[in-house]
Amino acid sequence: MIESLPGSEQHRCGFSPGWSVRAYDDSLDLALFEAAFCFTCHEVRMQGTAVPPALATQFFDPVALPARTLLSLFREEAP
Repeated sequence: MIESLPGSEQHRCGFSPGWSVRAYDDSLDLALFEAAFCFTCHEVRMQGTAVPPALATQFFDPVALPARTLLSLFREEAP
């Protein structure tokens, strides 16, 4: 679902992510990646051993269906 998020223009809010996803390999040592989402400035920042520098900062359309679905899932998990 994250991969299908459509791109967007950058908006400035100071980046205040409310949600994140973290993925580990089988050893559970270091995170392969963590993606922190700010639905206000349309920014996702990624870090981790599997994240190339060119993908560290990306922008997404928060009103697109995949983004609304992702936000709904985040809210379900942390009411």
